[in-house]
Amino acid sequence: MYWPVPASWTPRDEAELVAGWRLWLELADRAWPTAAWDGTPAGAVAQLRDLLAACDEIETSYRAATDAPSAGFLRLVQGLVVTAGTAIGLWWDDFDQLDSERAALLHDDLARFAEQAEEVLTLLAVHGGWTRLDEVRRRPA
Repeated sequence: MYWPVPASWTPRDEAELVAGWRLWLELADRAWPTAAWDGTPAGAVAQLRDLLAACDEIETSYRAATDAPSAGFLRLVQGLVVTAGTAIGLWWDDFDQLDSERAALLHDDLARFAEQAEEVLTLLAVHGGWTRLDEVRRRPA
């Protein structure tokens, strides 16, 4: 499942700017498993599960910090939750090592989320004012 990312985003107040910054930081390295990955699908989506918890905390804090939360920003967060939730729902309890066919399916699910995460990262960076930081993040090591 894919949730469309809006073409633009403008933080309406400091609370939304802070929430956008926090979301950008959380997304910056959570789309793919780390080097500590155990080789199982459940291990691969563990970071996405952590991201969902972070998204929930960001949304909760944002709602508490403003009188009128932006529906646009909430859709950004909720879209990530839906897309990540799809991959998590398929793989969260699969602790078997991957064969080539299952690896390709898992890769497709993670790639779908990673594509959306990159779009959201770009949107947040461009409209949040931290494009230069995003350029540094994207620079090859």
